Amino acid sequence: MQLKKTAVAGTMESGDIMITIEPKDAGGVDLDLSSNVMQQYGRQIEAVIRETLSGLGIENAAVQAVDKGALDCTVRARVSAAAFRAAESSDYQWEVRK
Repeated sequence: MQLKKTAVAGTMESGDIMITIEPKDAGGVDLDLSSNVMQQYGRQIEAVIRETLSGLGIENAAVQAVDKGALDCTVRARVSAAAFRAAESSDYQWEVRK
């Protein structure tokens, strides 16, 4: 997936996460994560973000994530929404995780 512009998904409400994603030419994924549960779940949140981006074929991006206690499924949804908005794409590939 080729990112074309900066995009945002999510809110600053409790139980949500705000994802801002910007295209980069090279250098991999730069992730700036802040969370009120960073000590307990920071590594897991980062892993879910990176896994979701990788699954979408995004290799280079600047991502800012402000977490307010979101579940993994919410993190995946917000990262995907921001990525599709940034790519100006509506070619969603729905899947069911088992």
